[in-house]
Amino acid sequence: MSKLEKLIEELCPEGVEYKKIGDVCSITRGRVMSKDYIKENVGEYPVYSSQTENNGELGCISTYDFEGEYLTWTTDGANAGSVFYRNGKFSVTNVCGLIKIKELTVSTRFVYYALSIVAKNYVSSGMGNPKLMSNVMSRVIIPVPPLPVQEEIVRILDNFTELTAELTAELTARKKQYEYYMNMLLKDNTKENARMMHIGDIYDFKYGTGNTIPTDGGNYPVYGSNGIVGTHYEYNSENSPVIGHIGAYAGIVNWAEGKHFVTYNGVICKHKNLDVNYKFAYYLLLIQDFGSKSKNSSQPFVSYDVIKEPEVLIPPLPEQQHIVDILDRFDSLCNDITTGIPAEIEGRQKQHEYYRDKLLTFKELT
Repeated sequence: MSKLEKLIEELCPEGVEYKKIGDVCSITRGRVMSKDYIKENVGEYPVYSSQTENNGELGCISTYDFEGEYLTWTTDGANAGSVFYRNGKFSVTNVCGLIKIKELTVSTRFVYYALSIVAKNYVSSGMGNPKLMSNVMSRVIIPVPPLPVQEEIVRILDNFTELTAELTAELTARKKQYEYYMNMLLKDNTKENARMMHIGDIYDFKYGTGNTIPTDGGNYPVYGSNGIVGTHYEYNSENSPVIGHIGAYAGIVNWAEGKHFVTYNGVICKHKNLDVNYKFAYYLLLIQDFGSKSKNSSQPFVSYDVIKEPEVLIPPLPEQQHIVDILDRFDSLCNDITTGIPAEIEGRQKQHEYYRDKLLTFKELT
């Protein structure tokens, strides 16, 4: 029997109370702070808003409004109901919800984990703008087991969080290494017998088919401007890169394995030069900054001319294969969800979600 099971058997064998957040916490909002105000009062104390990017941090100022353990949550927008744990000196804007635990028998981090599960269930999507306002947050119901049980649950979940954070940091470092070696290996002009070519000497390019994403299903993946967006019964390309040429992902390069279908949002890259290894040619595309050269119009657009223009260094075929072998290993380590660090991170996250849901599901005390 685990330590947690022993604590539950000893302290709450008949079940636990379920309480409203408003009964165990005080709920408030921050104050109005514009981006200009933050720029004019730059300092060391973070300001958190309702955004979720950058851990919700809008900037840092020279003063703070709150100190200690708190929770904040996203009150509206696509990520309404997202919950964050805060500890230290900070401020929040008026569009950010703030929670302070007021019961000594309730752990702030336990409430954080509980709300991470249930808060989304209370989000209202009326009028097309999801919201979780303070009056609704106060009615959110969570289990409140005895404090030792809460603390053991927090210890278990914190361990998973720490392991995932370490793996994520390692993955970030590996990706930086990958980018460094890719540029070094593909731009090394000291190689003997290397020659210059244009990208257009290696590939023929053709826009994909149709302005809409096929919805009739099938076995062939459908590629748009940035990766797989569906499946289809037909294919129009095989084992080739796909470059997004229009919209937010203009210039993004993806490798499409096997037979696949490319919509108009993607450019089909047809390899034509036997003096260039097909995978080496793909890596050459990855180091091009096509997106920065997109035309300024109502939306970004990368033309054939932009893609064909760059000059690249082509070493002999054996050297190309050697470089491909090195970069393939980095690519697998950094991006393959079935092997390497991404697979381990995904496994940890699934374990974390499983135990989080399991550990926060208690029989209600009647």
